[in-house]
Amino acid sequence: MSQEKVERYKKEKANRKKVLKREKIKKGILSVVGTIVCVAIVGWIGYSGYGYYKTQKAENTTKTEVDLSAVNDYLSTLSSSDAQ
Repeated sequence: MSQEKVERYKKEKANRKKVLKREKIKKGILSVVGTIVCVAIVGWIGYSGYGYYKTQKAENTTKTEVDLSAVNDYLSTLSSSDAQ
């Protein structure tokens, strides 16, 4: 090994703990930021989907009117025939 390589190796060895600590911090920050971004995307998709569902449900509501006069007439004839 040349003297230059030996000096470079000594410097790398002296700073190895600092470099590893810095890389570990970078990796932790990247994983936290990545998790936050993923949660935000999933939340946004869920919120948008729920809003779309609510608008579709509001547009598709139907009201049905039922004429029960025939049933009422029938029931009144039953109750009047029971009284006799």
